[in-house]
Amino acid sequence: MKNTIHVSNKGATLDTSRRNFLKLGGVGLAMAGLTLIGCDNNDFDFTDQSKVFDLGSGDVGVLNYAYALEQLEADFYTKVVNNFYSGISSIEKDLFTDLYHHEVIHRDFFKAAISGATMNVLPTLEFQYPNVNFNDRNSVLATAKALEDTGVAAYNGAGKYITNPDYLVIAGKIVSVEARHASAIRNLINPGTAAFSGDDVIDANGLDLAKEPKDIVMVAGGFIKTPFTWKEQGII
Repeated sequence: MKNTIHVSNKGATLDTSRRNFLKLGGVGLAMAGLTLIGCDNNDFDFTDQSKVFDLGSGDVGVLNYAYALEQLEADFYTKVVNNFYSGISSIEKDLFTDLYHHEVIHRDFFKAAISGATMNVLPTLEFQYPNVNFNDRNSVLATAKALEDTGVAAYNGAGKYITNPDYLVIAGKIVSVEARHASAIRNLINPGTAAFSGDDVIDANGLDLAKEPKDIVMVAGGFIKTPFTWKEQGII
């Protein structure tokens, strides 16, 4: 594996030979960033509706929603691997590099899937990390934990809105990978403990939490600079 990593959010330039097994087949830190105006409980509206992208309806809307979250995770891990925090271990470098590859694959899969089904493809989003210090291990791990936990809950909550069984199968495969990510990050923060499956993310029935899209957007919105709407079935 190369010691120097240079990647961009538009594509990977990492040496992928060591990670040839990576095939699809696989945030509540800040609330600033989205400017909301008066609306009912089911709709999020932004200040200039003429310039706001709407995710669309049906399966396309769900795929665009997932694409937005995967763009966020890919962007975050791109920043992590391009500037590893001081004192990072080789194990943590490998882990973050794997997570980077996974999220880029997920992001690009959704872009391709949506492009093949419709012209209504979510554009490349802009992100911000006002409360994240990428040079600090605790800050990076806390953000990764929030993003991964949120990603798992997002897929679990949105699955019921997918009607195409093929899309549902893919979503199930991806959320299982996201759950692995969440467990790995939690184990880095609290090694050798039960935190990897803490009761803050696993319910009394032994199941991962599921959250509605509107709740996920409220949590992840602080990272997303590009506004969008999704009003299908009053989901967001």
